[in-house]
Amino acid sequence: MRGGPIGPAHGGPTPDERIHGGPILGDPIQGGCMGPPHGRRDGPQNWRVSDIYCCKLTVPLILSVCCRGCHGEPAVLTRLYTLCFPPKQRFADSNMLLSRLRPAKKKQQAVARPRTEQQIPDLDEFLLKRDYAAAISLLEFKQKNGEKNETTDLWLGHCYFRSGDYKKSLEVYEGMKNNGSENPELPVYLGVCYFYLGMYEDAKAAAEKAQRTPLQNRLLFHVSHKLGEEKRLMAHHQLLGQNILEDQLSLASIHYMRMHYTEAIEVYKSILQEHTNMIALNVYMAMCYYKMDYFDVAQEVLAVYLRSYPDSPAALNLKACITFKTYNGKAALPEVEVLQKATLYPAAADLLRHNTVVFKDGDGAMQVFPGLMDTLPEARVNLILYHLKREDVDSAMTLCNDLEPQSTTEFLVKAITFAYWGQLKDSKDHLKTAEQFFKMVGESPYDTDTIPGRQSMACSLFLSGQYEDALVYLNSIQAYHHNDDVFSFNIAQTEMQCGMWKEAEEHFLAITGPDRDKPTYKFMLTKTFIMNHKPQLAWDIYTRSTDPKESFNILRIIAMDCYSVGEFYFAAKAFDGLEKIDPSPENWQGKRGATSGLFKMLVQGRATNEQMSEILQLLDRGNHPQADFVSSTIRKWAKAHQVNLE
Repeated sequence: MRGGPIGPAHGGPTPDERIHGGPILGDPIQGGCMGPPHGRRDGPQNWRVSDIYCCKLTVPLILSVCCRGCHGEPAVLTRLYTLCFPPKQRFADSNMLLSRLRPAKKKQQAVARPRTEQQIPDLDEFLLKRDYAAAISLLEFKQKNGEKNETTDLWLGHCYFRSGDYKKSLEVYEGMKNNGSENPELPVYLGVCYFYLGMYEDAKAAAEKAQRTPLQNRLLFHVSHKLGEEKRLMAHHQLLGQNILEDQLSLASIHYMRMHYTEAIEVYKSILQEHTNMIALNVYMAMCYYKMDYFDVAQEVLAVYLRSYPDSPAALNLKACITFKTYNGKAALPEVEVLQKATLYPAAADLLRHNTVVFKDGDGAMQVFPGLMDTLPEARVNLILYHLKREDVDSAMTLCNDLEPQSTTEFLVKAITFAYWGQLKDSKDHLKTAEQFFKMVGESPYDTDTIPGRQSMACSLFLSGQYEDALVYLNSIQAYHHNDDVFSFNIAQTEMQCGMWKEAEEHFLAITGPDRDKPTYKFMLTKTFIMNHKPQLAWDIYTRSTDPKESFNILRIIAMDCYSVGEFYFAAKAFDGLEKIDPSPENWQGKRGATSGLFKMLVQGRATNEQMSEILQLLDRGNHPQADFVSSTIRKWAKAHQVNLE
């Protein structure tokens, strides 16, 4: 399959909470986005995830999801909490990626702001600027100069957390615990740190020891989601306050991670009606629209935020991802190259490194993706596609075995890999698994009426041999794939299986890209020409082929198929060529039969003297003992009927 570039990761701006306000469990956003023909997504005509060449006529399985241009899925990493907006938006928040483990697909709350009764000189200024490195330096300096107390510890833990150093933040809070601190909020702070480190069981244990507060409930709400504890998740959902801003933002983040994008948008719109100054929520809504493939809408909503914060790295990164989806990586690249010149936190820099590789069509993938697989789920998916593009199926399969699909994109990538492996290794079990994965996407209520959903059903039906039904799905989305080589190849294959040779030829000839030079394409086009009684065009493909193995296979197709459709002149020429390579009885019998068939056509006036004469010369040059009998019989008839075969 082929698709958009390896997926960029778009980090969202995270409107920071007030310095003295409580933090909110936010969440990172990531996953797959696909475009529909109609229905809830009105999407892109450059969708590129589930076009799979499921041809059973040839050995190679050609992929299209990023395999060709290393196109995959942009990583979406955004914090979804909002309390107030700093004078200058920085990328600090998109830094706090809650993805130390692969299951981490959301960003969670920031650690709660400690309630301080004493004012630390200059600290507020650093916090307002989100200059957490300076704040940490100031706090550590004060502690070294005898001002170490619970207040400075709480602020230090908070600043480490906000800078994305969750381990350091955890060490600070654990130190406070070991020193006998009885701060009632300490257990939930520990739980949030564990959560961001991907230690969900530890986060759960810590939160359960904390006093019941909205923050504790939000933490357990997100932990339940991570651990797949649906009953507990619903119980904590019931405890969320309708009028508590942080609770509603936390609910929206869960909606997002469960791919309930419409519900998340409704929450954000409701909040914006009451808090019109919280313009960063437009970024979160843009993220949801992006996931739904409403790229134009996402662009419009994002522009509201960019008018106030035009230099926001997170928002610009999301804008670059939208550009990538609607145009190409070349158009998106300048926007992330500008961001790379800015001073960014490590996680933000990783995000941009990932997307730069995506926009550069996979250039540098092996240097960047492996180190990001534990923090950016898209990196693993894109690395799988990178290997498939290079036909390194073993490496792709190894990575795929560790992939527990959660998003549509991940299910599709796993389906593609299993299909590729199944055809390459002739494994019915893998092909059956691929068929089931495609069917899961195609029947999903979120994808059933989308382009990827319909293509997935087409792939599933194709693999199960239901070609007519597969063609119905492909025809329903054909209008969205003008000048799309991948789609043309896929629908042409399906039409071949349905015996629609004229339509198949039209779609094969519509392919203009590098696929025309691949053996699979040549084999199928050869067969299609023959079935449409255009054997000369099939022979031209053979004469232009320079690879011996490829030429031999094309010759076999011409010999067998021309014989079956009664094009005996080209069948005889092809069998003669095969006999020179492999003088087996089968090839001689094919040559003899084709010659006899051509002779019959000559008698009926459907073959020319020149064609018969050429084939007789091929017989004469051969050394099979029966050749003289065949040629002499034909010449006797020609002489008797005054037909010139010289």
